[in-house]
Amino acid sequence: MSSAVDIEADGRTVTISNPDKIYFGKRGETKLDLVRYYRSVAEPFLRTVRDRPVMLERYPDGASGKSWFQKRVPKSVPNWLQTTEVSTPNGTTSDALVAADLAHILWAVNLGVLGFHVWPTHADAAEPGTAPAVYDAAGTLLPPTGVTDELRIDLDPSPGTGLDELRQTALRTRDLCAELGIDSRVKTSGSRGLHVYILLEPRWDGYQVRDAAVALARELERRHSDLITAQWWKEERGRRIFIDYNQNAPHRTVFGAWCVRPKVGGQVSTPLAWDELDTIVPDDLTLATVPARVAERGDPWADRTPQSIEPLLKMSARDRDSGLMDAPWPPVYPKMPDEPPRVQPSRARKEE
Repeated sequence: MSSAVDIEADGRTVTISNPDKIYFGKRGETKLDLVRYYRSVAEPFLRTVRDRPVMLERYPDGASGKSWFQKRVPKSVPNWLQTTEVSTPNGTTSDALVAADLAHILWAVNLGVLGFHVWPTHADAAEPGTAPAVYDAAGTLLPPTGVTDELRIDLDPSPGTGLDELRQTALRTRDLCAELGIDSRVKTSGSRGLHVYILLEPRWDGYQVRDAAVALARELERRHSDLITAQWWKEERGRRIFIDYNQNAPHRTVFGAWCVRPKVGGQVSTPLAWDELDTIVPDDLTLATVPARVAERGDPWADRTPQSIEPLLKMSARDRDSGLMDAPWPPVYPKMPDEPPRVQPSRARKEE
C-alpha cells in the first residue's frame, strides 16, 4: 500500500490513507483522484450541501466492492468533526455527519465514502412556526422534521422509457413550476434518472413539502398522462416516467448534487443549465470531466433563490377538497390517517 498523504483543507489537516487505492475500476481513478475532484468543485458543491446532514454510502474497497449505508458517524472521530441529531421515520435518532466544509467531506472520502445522501434540512434548522403537529393513523405524534428548504423531484424511468422521455418530463416539470411562479433547476442523478430541485423559503416542514410534491406529481400526470405518472404501484405506471414524490417524505435523503456515484465509471450527479438538457449525455459526466465543465461554465445553480410552494399547497388543498386521499407512503413509514390501503392493487382485487 502507498504511504498516507496529508491534505490541507479549511485550516485542517486531513490524512488520506492508501491514496493510490483504486476506487473506480473503469479508468483506474484512485482515492486521491476523488479527493482532488472534491477540491476542484468545492465551491459549487458546498453551496448546495454546506451545513446539511449527510448519510454516508461507504465502499472501502472501491465502487465494485462491498458497501453499506452509514447514518451514524463512527465513535472515534476528530474533535473538530461536526455532527447533528437526525431521526428516522419511527423516531429513532442518530448522530449524522454535517457537511460543514471541505475537510468534513475529505474525512469521509478517506473512510471510503462514495456517495453523500443529503437531508433537505440544515443542521441548525428550527421548527417552522406554521407547521401543525402531525399524527399517524394510530394517533401517535410523528417526529418533527425542522425547516425543510429543498423540494426534490426524482424522475424515475419505467421499463420501456429512457433519456428522451426523462428530458421531456423534466421540461414539463420546469414549465409547470414556471407557470406557478416557481424557479426549478435540473441535475443528472449520476445513475438512470434526473432530479429537479426547488430551493425553498424556510417556512415549511417535511410533511408540507411532501404535500406540495404530491400535488405537483398529480398535476403533471393530469396534463401529460401519456408521458408522466404519479402512481406509486409499479404495475400501474406503464411505460411512463414516475414522479417520485416520496423522495420528499420527512427524514428522507437524496443523492447530493456534485457527488460522485459509486459506479466504476465515476459518474457525477451534475447540475445543468436547462438549455443543456437536450444534448447532455449523463454517463459522460464523471469525476474526470466535470471539473473542466465547472472551470469553463461555472455553476448553473449559483443564482438560485428561495421559492414559495404556496401555489402547490393550494393545489394540494384543492385535490383533497375534491375527494382525493393522500398518496401512498413508503412501507417504512407509519400508516397515515388519510392514506389509501397499503396493498398492491392487483392483489386487492383478488382478495375482494
